[in-house]
Amino acid sequence: MMDNCTSMEGLVTTQVDAIIAALQQRKEELITYIRREKDYKLRSLKAEVSSLTHRLQQTTALIHFCIEALKETDPSAYLQIGSLLLARVAHLEVAWACDDDSASSTDGSAIQISPGRTRSSVSSASSITGGYNSALFNPDFDLTLDDRSVLAAIRQLNFIQMKPPGPVQMIPEECTAENNSITVAWQPPPTSFVEGYVLEIDDGAGGTYREVYCGKETICTVDGLHFNSIYLARVKAFNSTGEGDYSETINLRTAEVAWFSFDPSGAAHGARLSNENCTVTSDSYEPRVVLGSVGFARGVHYWEYTVDKYDASADPSFGVARLDVNKEEMLGKDDKGWGMYIDHQRSWFIHCGVHSCRTEGGITAGSTIGVLLDLDKRQITFYVNDEQQGPIAFTNLFGVFYPAVSLNCNVTVSVHTGLDLPSDSETSDSGTRC
Repeated sequence: MMDNCTSMEGLVTTQVDAIIAALQQRKEELITYIRREKDYKLRSLKAEVSSLTHRLQQTTALIHFCIEALKETDPSAYLQIGSLLLARVAHLEVAWACDDDSASSTDGSAIQISPGRTRSSVSSASSITGGYNSALFNPDFDLTLDDRSVLAAIRQLNFIQMKPPGPVQMIPEECTAENNSITVAWQPPPTSFVEGYVLEIDDGAGGTYREVYCGKETICTVDGLHFNSIYLARVKAFNSTGEGDYSETINLRTAEVAWFSFDPSGAAHGARLSNENCTVTSDSYEPRVVLGSVGFARGVHYWEYTVDKYDASADPSFGVARLDVNKEEMLGKDDKGWGMYIDHQRSWFIHCGVHSCRTEGGITAGSTIGVLLDLDKRQITFYVNDEQQGPIAFTNLFGVFYPAVSLNCNVTVSVHTGLDLPSDSETSDSGTRC
């Protein structure tokens, strides 16, 4: 304890000495400013004296000239001298007025030094070459040193908590999981000064932790997680002196199956959503892509579409896509989409604009299209009216995939999620790609 007290005294002494040194430096800056101001006033005063002496000499010469003019006895000569005298007086008066205007325009601004709040209301004297103006020149100092903020800050010097905070307390009853997101809630550690918190979760498979939130809130929702996964979450508090211990770990399991709708924020122009974003139709003659509101990176997922309206001349495409798929053409035309496009007689698989596996059997209004995305096996299979349509459509799928559909006018489809897998899905991997 004695060592800690001595260390604390030394720290306080160092900090206060630094404040005193800063005040001393500021004092020297202020004194230097006052001395510069004094020198400036002396130069201005000398300039005024010189200017007044010059004017006095001019006035004396003019007076002598006038006296000599008054001695003239010849009336005609006196009239000639009189006009010259008037012109000389007028010229001298105009010259003095110009000097005064020049002096008032070149000097007289208030002065302020920086940094600090010391101010000056001193009006500068006439310039070195200017004329005399008693209203401008003030030989006295009129300065106010504003020390109120500094004195208030000194009075507020005090100690704060000088150790890291204690462990955070989790609130299990407020920690929940919904669909592919989790919400974690905690309360501040008792008797600790806290500046913020760090929330960490693992990868949902027992892997390493990663930071997902840093801030002052005591509740956080993390979206975009994997379905049917158990996430471990922990929280720690921190302040300027360091980080506290982690809280106890809490386990949260995301939903086993995915519930989603169409994403209105990324819908292509011409696609209209309804039925709480579960139904889509198009006003465009060209195909328009609409994505689902969640993405998948692992697990087995199945969803279906019902064809609410269909024109036999249209060929909608169903499947999955990357988030940056081209939404202005049929799904599967670029390398960001994997689809099955189908008409009233047959279907094809399409990716990168390449068609494959023509399969007989089409759709009508009321038909059902199923999409089985198996990211454990990295493959996708399609179903039409509960029957597998062709072989396995695509394999070697890696990354994040969003449910996707493309359609043009006269087609309306609705998506259905949270469904059980097809009864024959266990054998679907026995199919071969064409």
